[in-house]
Amino acid sequence: MKRVFDLVLALLASLVLLIPIVLVSLFVKLTSQGPVIYWSDRVGRHNKLFRMPKFRTMRIDTPAIATHLLSNPEQFLTPIGSFLRRSSLDELPQLWSILRGGMSFVGPRPALFNQDDLIALRTHFGVDQMTPGLTGWAQINGRDELPIPDKVQLDVEYMKRQSFWFDLKIIFLTFLKVLKKDGITH
Repeated sequence: MKRVFDLVLALLASLVLLIPIVLVSLFVKLTSQGPVIYWSDRVGRHNKLFRMPKFRTMRIDTPAIATHLLSNPEQFLTPIGSFLRRSSLDELPQLWSILRGGMSFVGPRPALFNQDDLIALRTHFGVDQMTPGLTGWAQINGRDELPIPDKVQLDVEYMKRQSFWFDLKIIFLTFLKVLKKDGITH
């Protein structure tokens, strides 16, 4: 049922958001050098690596580490990168990953390939058995500012409470967070 929901919602969202996706693509291309899409190596279900697309918000010479680990991440942002991140428009290409089945709308956010501490803790608690999500329980309860152990505990809570109605609640709360720009650091 979750996969059918993901497919239907991703198809509908892709149609409704087609014009914003095209516009963001054009703005990214016109305001910075490099590709429109950044393919990030992420850890998916069963700790298998997959390539997750995002609109590129950082310059092409940015080190491939989590943004919060950069000493001055603002220096690497493209002219519209900050706006794309604050508005979460950079996440729109992940609809492709949902359509392909590598991601779900709701689940733990996929870790970067080099976030060994997060990957190890998720594996220890069995969170790695879930399909990663565009949003999740941890994202609406702190997002970027959560310490890794807290994030994993929220992922475990989601794993235990997972249901269609809980997913709808998380999607709704995510929508509100995005509108308020809550928990977005860059």
